Amino acid sequence: MPLPQEFHDIAARVNNWGRWGADDEIGTLNLITDEVVRAAAATVRSGRRIPLALPLRQDGVQTGMIPGRVNPLHTMTAINQEIFGPGTVATSDDAVTMGLQAATHWDGLTHVSHSGRLYNNRPADAVTAHAGATVLGIEKATPITSRGVLLDVARAHGTDLLPGGHAVTPEDLDAAEELAGATVRAGDIVLVRTGQLRHYLAGDRQAYAFPSPGLSLRTPEWFHARDVAAVANDTLTFEIFPPEIEDLWMPVHALHLVEMGMLQGQNWNLEELAAACAEEGRYGFFLSAMAEPFVGGSGTPVAPVAVL
Repeated sequence: MPLPQEFHDIAARVNNWGRWGADDEIGTLNLITDEVVRAAAATVRSGRRIPLALPLRQDGVQTGMIPGRVNPLHTMTAINQEIFGPGTVATSDDAVTMGLQAATHWDGLTHVSHSGRLYNNRPADAVTAHAGATVLGIEKATPITSRGVLLDVARAHGTDLLPGGHAVTPEDLDAAEELAGATVRAGDIVLVRTGQLRHYLAGDRQAYAFPSPGLSLRTPEWFHARDVAAVANDTLTFEIFPPEIEDLWMPVHALHLVEMGMLQGQNWNLEELAAACAEEGRYGFFLSAMAEPFVGGSGTPVAPVAVL
């Protein structure tokens, strides 16, 4: 169905086109300034490092629900091969075929379009079959290191796992922020925990995929008001799935990526981090989540690390 007026009204309120100039290609990553990074580094106390990425494996989170998004297929191209002759040093090499958004990843600014446009009023046909994203490619992303803030919505609800039909609201984010005792501020990267990944970790890929809790249509304004630099969560679809408004598919993607120019991440493993934050009583940390610079990419695998 056509995008409803409610969507267009929200889009007008969160739109960042032209905010950092007509040529801008990184959107809200502009909010991660040197000052923001220095403040983020000051959050490190113990030096405890917590990985947030899922293993890249052939039986990963993808079930075929999203066409073309294949789990990693790992192939050995050489095994102990003495390429310089008998008795020389032997080498092993390997290759992988995978969807760039197959596992833990960032969605880039060309991952979705609406009304024929991409972020900053770029034409959607700037994404081509041969070159990929000729503008706004994921390789343009500046180093993604900032203060991370975990908003543990599941814990704020007194549960390990939100039900599949739960739309995470601004009120949920407020409650999780209060639990965290850390006010979200400009340049932060927000990680929203629903607990949904527990299904996958328990071996149930189908339950992980559908139905899924996720961000509601009302949350982009919450992130925009706080000048958040990027958002990631622990679900396959990021936003609630099936959608909260019948036949309105991926509106949060469109608001974040197209209107705001804000990267969003999916399939982040926040379980160990949530336990550590609860144990230490603090939910702010230094986060490194660098994008792999695939030229023309509409997304990228990422291996984020939180440092407490």
